[in-house]
Parts: sequence; structure tokens; C-alpha cells
Amino acid sequence: MTERYWLTKEKQLKGTGMALLVNIGHDGWYKDDELAQELRRQMPEADIRTLDAPGDLADITMLAVSALAADLPAKLPNLALVQKLGAGVETIIAHPAIAPEVQVARLKPLEPAREIAQYCLAYVLHAQRNIAAHAESQTRAAWEPLAPKQNHKTRVGVLGLGHIGSQTALLMRDLGFDVLGWSRSAKEIPGVTCHHGSATLKPMLGQCDYVCAILPSTAQTRALINAESLAAIKPGATLINAGRGDLVDEAALIAALDRGTPGHAVLDVLCSEPLPASDPLWQHPKVTITPHVSGWHLGDALGDVTENFRRLGAKEPLLHLVDRQRGY
Repeated sequence: MTERYWLTKEKQLKGTGMALLVNIGHDGWYKDDELAQELRRQMPEADIRTLDAPGDLADITMLAVSALAADLPAKLPNLALVQKLGAGVETIIAHPAIAPEVQVARLKPLEPAREIAQYCLAYVLHAQRNIAAHAESQTRAAWEPLAPKQNHKTRVGVLGLGHIGSQTALLMRDLGFDVLGWSRSAKEIPGVTCHHGSATLKPMLGQCDYVCAILPSTAQTRALINAESLAAIKPGATLINAGRGDLVDEAALIAALDRGTPGHAVLDVLCSEPLPASDPLWQHPKVTITPHVSGWHLGDALGDVTENFRRLGAKEPLLHLVDRQRGY
């Protein structure tokens, strides 16, 4: 890398008074200082701040955030880009305080996509290998052999065939499952039977032993898993939601579980997070809840954050921009 390049980059990132503010916005994940330190290691010439020492907020042109506080955008008069950390941008684009000219970008990292695919696989294999039944037998000191289910005789459905959903479908395919995919628009994935459009959803649900929901939250997908679609699910099937909480009508889900369609639900995302202790989902015998942990590590995505900061200063096209009208 030449000295001229470094001087140019220095001017882009420091000479114009632009700064990147890191504000995760919630507990239970990365800490602001931890993430800011990692970004500084990748781009030491950049002005990267946290709210502990924000300096002049008029310098902030880019905000890296997971959950955006209600009052923060109004404090940043020169904000040009909100970089969403983690999955889902619905709360960002719906934020009433973000001016129309402010751009929103998401991340498309490989590491958390693989983690979410592995999360889905873990719960599929949990059922395939009768893990819960063997654990229950052990509590009774009972030797009760059960035949595991065979992958090639098992059908896994994946709702959403974007960056994360395609990783999930490919992982299931490579382990020998019969994989069906569903998306709003037509997709092609080798070895996966792909369906698209609302008319194909319920017929597909009726064929699947496992349904992995990995869709974004949009006007078209909110409550997509409702009383009508739940009734179409194969009796005894397992629903795994690792997409967005509002994909599922939770009251309808409880009623459907009581009927056995589906037979079990694994929920990593909920409509309200953290899930209130009084919520009936906690105690339902056919529900497994995890605290939004299916995709954790940002991995290679941090490079996209720093690259977008550089591009913003250079007035170059940004990575993974969100269409705020479409919602993704």
C-alpha cells in the first residue's frame, strides 16, 4: 500500500471531520468498547467513537448500531448512514427519527449465516436422533432403544432463500435431507426443490417434517405463520424460527401446538424480546426457547463496516444498502 494511498485515506477519514459512532443499543451481545476496539484494529486511521466519549456529535456521519435508541438520531445532525449490526433492519427503517436522506445498510456476513444454519441443524438432529426421548429414559434408568430417523427419508423446508436461508438449505442438502425451499420470488439452488409465491406455501408446509423460518420482517412476511398456515403444517412437524419474531402469530402458534400442528416449536426470536416471564410460551411443553443466539459472531462482516465507512467518506457506492420502501 503506497504512502499516497494512506494520505488520501487519512484525508477521507479524518480531514473532513467525519466519525463513526458505535452504539449496540442493548445488552447480551457485543459491548460498544469491544466492537469499537476491533474496528480500530482494522482501520487505525479512522475516528471511531462510543457514547462514553462521543466528542462533538456533529462529526458523526455513520452510526453502527443493533438497536437504535429513540432519541439518538436527533442528536446527530450530519448522520448520513446507519449501519445495522446483526440481522434484520425492520426497526431501523421504521424509526421515526431517521431523516429520509439517511441511508441504511445491512450486513451479509458468512459466519453468522453459517451459525444460524447450524442452529437449525442442531434442532433437526435433536429430533432425528431422539435425544429428548433418550434423556427422559435415563431419568427412569430405562434401557429403551429407539431407531433414529433417516435423513434421506426426512423432508426439511426452508422459508426464505436469501443469504442465510440458502446457507441453511445447502447444509441440510449436504447431509442428505430432502430439502424444499420457499421464497417470495423465484430462486434456484442446486439440489433443493424451490417454490415461490403465496399459492405454494401451504402445500409445501404440508410436506415437511421440519420447517425452518428464516425470513426478514416485511409487510408481506409479518404473521406469515398464522392460524391458516399453521393448520397446513404436517401433523407432528417441528417449526424452527430463526428469522424474525413477528413472522409468527404467537397466540395462533399456541393453539396450533395444542392441536399437534406443528408438534413442536423451536423459537430463537420472539415478538417481544426479552420474552416476559409471564408469557405462556415459557411454560408450554411443546416449545423450546433460546434467547436470540442462533447467529452470534460478526466475523468477516466487520470488514464491511469499515469498508462502508471508507466508501462514505470517498462518496463511493455503499455495500448492502437497504431499500427502505421494500424493507430489506
